Amino acid sequence: MTKAYWELQRDGTTFWADAASEVGSPAFFQHGLCGDSRQTTEVFPTDVPFRRVTMECRGHGRSEPGPLDRLGIATFTDDLAALIERTCAGPVVVGGISMGAAIALRLAVHRPELVRGLILARPAWITAYAPPNMRPNAEVGALLASDVNNARERFLAGPTAADLRERAPDNLASLLGFFDRQPYEVTAALLTSIAADGPGIDVADLKRISVPSVVIGHELDAIHPLTYAETLAGLIPGAQLRIITPKAVDKARYLADFQAAVREFLGGLG
Repeated sequence: MTKAYWELQRDGTTFWADAASEVGSPAFFQHGLCGDSRQTTEVFPTDVPFRRVTMECRGHGRSEPGPLDRLGIATFTDDLAALIERTCAGPVVVGGISMGAAIALRLAVHRPELVRGLILARPAWITAYAPPNMRPNAEVGALLASDVNNARERFLAGPTAADLRERAPDNLASLLGFFDRQPYEVTAALLTSIAADGPGIDVADLKRISVPSVVIGHELDAIHPLTYAETLAGLIPGAQLRIITPKAVDKARYLADFQAAVREFLGGLG
């Protein structure tokens, strides 16, 4: 299978998009905070008539960060809209994991003409800015901004790490990985900015979404609470809810369940 790489230049910043192949209807599926296209590759099924396309957001993967004060969900959504408009004709399936889900949700509300289906996986936002579940990301960002050399040790000695070690070990593992993510200035800016951000929508907007939608969540996840997935599925008309195996319990089963949920949803789109 031949992979395709698309380049987009916008506002003086260069972005890269990774496509699983050059064949099939595009499904734009976005990574989470401080992730890249490798995260979406492992959860998106290959045996569907859709080609996964992942735009690596500013400061992620191969994409340039651009001005750090512009890093945010609204900017990333505008970038994705520009990529869709420049590469596709007609509405497309959009979705994502965590921050990627927030981007997809904002796009479905603010640019509904671009969206024909919605996949919201492990959502970390409903409508509010700076939700409490994002505080661990903000804490890591602040530590990196203040003292890179001792940031990891200070975090591990604090109450947040102790709490996550018991309640959500996979969240803790992800956060610890951020201490090695360079450049540190960009990582700190991403973590603090996105943790304070939100999708810029309200409950009334959710109730007006009219495209087929699926929301995917699991337990043992403090940063992406299952209650958020349940709430979104209840507010978006006709949305499906799929509860899958937690990554902290069995990663192989998590990946299989995730792919099955996406495969079933895409199969229903025809």
